[in-house]
Formats: sequence, C-alpha cells, structure tokens
Amino acid sequence: MQRIPGLFARMTGDEKHEWAAASTIDVLWVLYDRVLNVTPATVDDPGRDRFLLSKGHGPMAYYAVLAEKGFIDESILDDWTSWDSPLGQHPDRILVRGVEISSGSLGHGLPIAVGTAIGQRIAKSEGRTFVLVGDGELDEGSNHEAIAVAARLGVANLTAIVIDNDNSMHGWPGGIARRFAVEGWQTTEIDGRDHEAIFTALTEPHDRPLAVVAKIEKSY
Repeated sequence: MQRIPGLFARMTGDEKHEWAAASTIDVLWVLYDRVLNVTPATVDDPGRDRFLLSKGHGPMAYYAVLAEKGFIDESILDDWTSWDSPLGQHPDRILVRGVEISSGSLGHGLPIAVGTAIGQRIAKSEGRTFVLVGDGELDEGSNHEAIAVAARLGVANLTAIVIDNDNSMHGWPGGIARRFAVEGWQTTEIDGRDHEAIFTALTEPHDRPLAVVAKIEKSY
C-alpha cells in the first residue's frame, strides 16, 4: 500500500475544493518524501530546491504534507480556514513556513517558476525548481508564454508537474504533453497515483525543462 500523510484524513471543511486537494496528494507526498532537497532546517537556504504550488485551490493536501514533514505544527490543521488560522483557502508564503509563493489565482505559478529557476541559474545554485499546475489553468496565456520562454532559454533546472484530470475547458490537440513537447520540453506521462512512477519521472535526467503529466481519474 502506498503511503500518504495520515494528517490529510483529519482535515475537513473545504468541500468546494476537496477534489483539488485529493488530486494532488500523491505527487506532493512523493516530492517532499523522496525528491525535494529541502527540510525545515534548510527552508531559508539559498541552495535549496523550490516547490511552487500554482494549483493553489484546495491546499489541504499541501498543508498536510508540510505538517507531516515538520514545516508547520500539525496542531493548526484542525481549525484551518478559521478566521485566526494561518492556513487559508489559498497558501500564504508570509503566514505558512515552507510555502514559496502565495497562490490560487490561475496562471501565475508557472511564470514565477521560470523566473525562480533562472534566478537559481544566475546565482550558480544547485537548487532546482518544481511547480505543480492544474490542467485547466494551462488555458491562461501567461502559461503559454512561460512554456515557450523556458524552452527557448534552456531552463533545465525546471520541472513542471501537471495534474491532468481531463477536465479542462479547452485542452490541447494531441494532449497536454504535446503542448510542452512542441515548444522543446522533455515530457513524460504517468499515473498520478503510482508513487514509483512519480518518483522515477521526477528524478529523470534532463538537459532541458521537464514536464511530467500526472493523469488522475476524477471521481464525483
């Protein structure tokens, strides 16, 4: 049985965005458990890996993983989204330790990730940038531009993980992976619930930006 944070099960109260959280939990867990070079002790280290949650709607899974890994105290999970809780409907980088960007507005995370990865390269840092986006937000023009720029500038320390539940309004001819591939990204498609497949895809060597499309079957 593949392990996911037990803390996720105790969080309630976000029925509107519960699916958005459930669709990301496996990828988030593998990232923080086995891939990212960042810990609570190195959360301010300039050489750390950066994870940006562009899919900021329904951050229950993100908070649960951060608590499981010691970035935040698990005691604050129970009253999340209450008026005095730091854990809101969208993650806030000022209020929540370990959060790199305040997110939730669609289309912002990938462009910020491109800039972050370029900044790491300029600083000669060994850190990498990972960004998790939803398939629907790829309809935003800002993401189209970010996909094009990242490939043309050869931002090889950038990995985009796309949660694909085949529910976006417009989609892309040939599928999401092709959208990245035509611009020059290295791409792969995986089962977004298979932890070994997630780990293998996220650690695959690449000399250009990498897009990992995590297929998730949406349940209603």
